[in-house]
Amino acid sequence: MECCVMATLKTHSLWFSLLFAVGLLSLLRTFLAFLRWVYANFLRPPKNLMKYGSWALVTAPTDGIGKSFAFQLAGAGLNLVLVGRNPEKLKDVSESILAKFGKTQIKTVVVDFTGYLSEGMVKIREAIEGLDVGVLINNVGLSYPYARYLHEVDDELLRNMIKVNVEGTTKVTLTVLPGMLKRKKGAIVNIGSGSSAVIPSDPLYAVYAATKAYIDQFSRCLYVEYKKSGIDVQCQVPLQVATKMASIKRSSFFAPSSDEYAKAGMRWIGYEPRCSPYWTHSILWALAASLPESLVDSLRLWSCLRIRKRGQLKEARKKE
Repeated sequence: MECCVMATLKTHSLWFSLLFAVGLLSLLRTFLAFLRWVYANFLRPPKNLMKYGSWALVTAPTDGIGKSFAFQLAGAGLNLVLVGRNPEKLKDVSESILAKFGKTQIKTVVVDFTGYLSEGMVKIREAIEGLDVGVLINNVGLSYPYARYLHEVDDELLRNMIKVNVEGTTKVTLTVLPGMLKRKKGAIVNIGSGSSAVIPSDPLYAVYAATKAYIDQFSRCLYVEYKKSGIDVQCQVPLQVATKMASIKRSSFFAPSSDEYAKAGMRWIGYEPRCSPYWTHSILWALAASLPESLVDSLRLWSCLRIRKRGQLKEARKKE
């Protein structure tokens, strides 16, 4: 009897030791992940982007994240090729950058990404001929004016979203990539969206989220394809940023200004193939990953239905 009791106690002790070891390893792994997060967000030095080349190309640089990236890149000493559809806005942003960074060289290229893209790519190709474009920021993108069901998306909006978000980003990359391959160095940053990577679904923004899912997978594939060629490809995944496109007028703790986002985004260029550079966004990402998908879906649908209702009321008032 005593032998049985001793054997049982030894068995319990062994299980306790094993569970304690597993728990300790789990805590250690969590702690190390936290340290990596702190290092990447606050302590890791940004890469010297000049090592990729002295020029950077930014699409949609006249507002929001694109404009903020243009200023940040100029501040880092790079010359700029700014590609957008509005010549007056391109002129304004160029003058603003030159007023702050007088030595920056700037070229502007007028391209309407909803228009004839082949002609636009010829313009870009001519503009960058002979330039060592080392950094490409594929920022151009188009979303819904406000949330809506798929059957409410008109043909023009559907066509333009796919053309701008998918075809536009792909063709600009194809235009800039040969020069990077020739020089065996470059950094390509594609601006994705939390709608395709952070949350399991984005109801009432289905086409937009799907096009951004393309950007995410496109980036990952290129990262693997060209890593050995000296080209760093990255998909940055912002959540809410205070921009006109997001219809957020004021920045907040979880919705930084475009300047705050771009400043953080610069620090991540050349590192992980997919990232959410602004630190509070990564917290939200971790939170979303820890919740049941059905709950996240329900919360997002509730939020988007409210956005849809406000958008419909605003549209109705315009028609009155």
